Amino acid sequence: MNYEASARVVISLPKEQVWARLQDLTLAHCYVPGVLRCELHQGPVTGVGASRRVHQKFGRWLDETVVEWNEGRGFVLRLHRGDKGAPAPFRQAQFRYQIDDAGNQQTAFTARLSFSMRWGRVGAWLYRRLLRGAVNRTIRDVAGGLKEFYESQPTAANDVNRKLDRE
Repeated sequence: MNYEASARVVISLPKEQVWARLQDLTLAHCYVPGVLRCELHQGPVTGVGASRRVHQKFGRWLDETVVEWNEGRGFVLRLHRGDKGAPAPFRQAQFRYQIDDAGNQQTAFTARLSFSMRWGRVGAWLYRRLLRGAVNRTIRDVAGGLKEFYESQPTAANDVNRKLDRE
């Protein structure tokens, strides 16, 4: 059985600026709770095949590889641990980052985790009874963290305005 959790936020930046930041796969530690740092694997840094290792608390890690790239709109990451597949309790998991124009120089960002559980009926029960709330909170936290991080970072236009204000 496949499951999905998603969250949507509106970022007070134009889509082009959001995309310029979103495609930098080294920044997840700035907005994903529990992520300490990201390191790109050898190979492409953007587009299909780009891959990163996400270092988490307590020495845990996760690999994320781009399996779909929609220039200017988003991408899909396959979550895995090396060549062993998704970490337990997931059988498979993908995370979609998607942006859309929200009007008025704003961007709608949607974070979506799609996954299936291991262990058949036990995994389905585990998700329904214990994990659903935590998964939904995590996705909301990622979307909210990304919004907060992007809106708190200076933009080129803000930098120019600050420089003019000082002169």
